[in-house]
Amino acid sequence: MNYNPHRLVTIILFLVMSATVGSSQELNCKVELNTDQVQGTNKSTFQTLEQAINEYMNTNVFTSAQFAANEKIECRLLFTIKEVNDNVYTGDLQIQALRPVYNSSYTTTPLNFKDTKIEFSYQEGEPLTFSKTAMESQLTAILNFYAYLVLAIDFDTFAPRGGEPCWDMLKQIVQMAQSSGETGWKAFEDTKNRSAVLSAYTDANTSPLRDLLYQYHRQGLDQMSVSPDKGRANITSTLDILKKVYDIAPMSVGLSMFKDAKLDELVNVYSKAPAEERAQAYKILQEIFPTEQSRLEEIKNGKQKK
Repeated sequence: MNYNPHRLVTIILFLVMSATVGSSQELNCKVELNTDQVQGTNKSTFQTLEQAINEYMNTNVFTSAQFAANEKIECRLLFTIKEVNDNVYTGDLQIQALRPVYNSSYTTTPLNFKDTKIEFSYQEGEPLTFSKTAMESQLTAILNFYAYLVLAIDFDTFAPRGGEPCWDMLKQIVQMAQSSGETGWKAFEDTKNRSAVLSAYTDANTSPLRDLLYQYHRQGLDQMSVSPDKGRANITSTLDILKKVYDIAPMSVGLSMFKDAKLDELVNVYSKAPAEERAQAYKILQEIFPTEQSRLEEIKNGKQKK
């Protein structure tokens, strides 16, 4: 996936265009269902479900943005189905999204999150209907939530708070789903459910995580090919944002989402940094993520991760 400088223009136009302007499909999503833990269920149902989700994510148009084929956002949904009872599926969902880095063949991971509260009903052959204004089913609500989360985070990495319309859609999705009483959506029920994810990026106290997305990616990683020292310094400055969020909301799921997406990458970012800069990053990250000592030691020591 090559970096396309037109992506920034796409996002700027998205922010100013009305919903009546023509749009194009945004995602190149790989969908996988792991059903190894399920016994005695017709495997053709799983294949049909996987195909239906794949078609849903890759054919529906979620925004008014204009995406060229080479601008589509690479992402992955890995469902691990643990149980099926009376057409009700329960399990986990791992969501990952990739973003190209300017003037390089490198791709970074802005989003890497595991949703452990997946539960939905599905009958073989059931159509998955997309709607922006209604909750058609629990499954489509989950798919909509993560499609817009991928888009919101990606857009925020290219322009300051560039994903605002997508965050607005996420709020609508969560509100509709909460009224349904389905699992995984209730506010304050779980510190890592979908409501908590939305809150992490939109509540006033923790929404600076969205500013971090832009500074880390656009002003940090994208600058590395031109000036590694400047790009890395901008990345280091984003850790101050992380620390401020930690001081206010130490249990925010946004912190663990940053860790899961970025900690391994930071080992490489600081591999050639001066000792003082490595020590600064280590000090901040060690306070926030004390259980990640082995990876943090690599940052502190400047060890290149293989």
